[in-house]
Amino acid sequence: MNPTQEHAESQPHYIYGRQVRIAIADDHPLLVSGLAYELEKQSGVIVVGTAQNSTELVELLNQHQVDVVVSDYAMPGGSHGDGIALIGFLKRRFPKMHIVVVTMMSNPGVIRSLVTQGVDCILSKSDSLAYVAGSIYAVLSGKRFFSPSIEAIVKMHSIGNSWSRSPSKNLTMRELEVVRLFVTGLTVSEIAERLHRSKQTISTQKMSAMRRLGIRRDADLIKYGMESDLTLQVPKTSSELKNPFGTPER
Repeated sequence: MNPTQEHAESQPHYIYGRQVRIAIADDHPLLVSGLAYELEKQSGVIVVGTAQNSTELVELLNQHQVDVVVSDYAMPGGSHGDGIALIGFLKRRFPKMHIVVVTMMSNPGVIRSLVTQGVDCILSKSDSLAYVAGSIYAVLSGKRFFSPSIEAIVKMHSIGNSWSRSPSKNLTMRELEVVRLFVTGLTVSEIAERLHRSKQTISTQKMSAMRRLGIRRDADLIKYGMESDLTLQVPKTSSELKNPFGTPER
């Protein structure tokens, strides 16, 4: 068992001499009920409200002082989006509030994006809901907490190590060039033409980059690149430095 979780079970959750106020956001009512049940068993914790999408969540946070929000990662339908976009919005709008993310995602790219965004407490829906208690204690203590399934992904892909926080440090320069251009919408053939390499070379470099990032599908690579602002982290290619406006070279 995670030492943090063992400690959490015997510790009341108080902050500034009062109860810890928690909001829960998930579009599955049964999960919301389960999380609320686990949290309300903890001494010093009060669930101030629940939400089924980002619109309801932000309205709730505007109406109540909340110390910790426990939120689903994929929660479509709200006006503030979901995933990394929602996490970024919450961090900007409520900078003093702590965030615990609950997700079904097992994609290492998604987990890496969350860690890079400063989310240090992540729970998998495939693990016991009892881990939410440990996550609350950890987040209030400024510690990191992953449920077992997330912990396994983090260790397997070295997520959170100083060298891996930025995707640009995990790929070669040529792989970065290929991924950045692919994320912007160019095909393998178009990238090959742009970089003056063979189509086979570009395809190989793209597949190598995906393996390093722990991503298997093109759609996931694009989503990861967009959510982690990968296009903003990579130096321009040699051809773009010569042609900064991106017009086709003759």
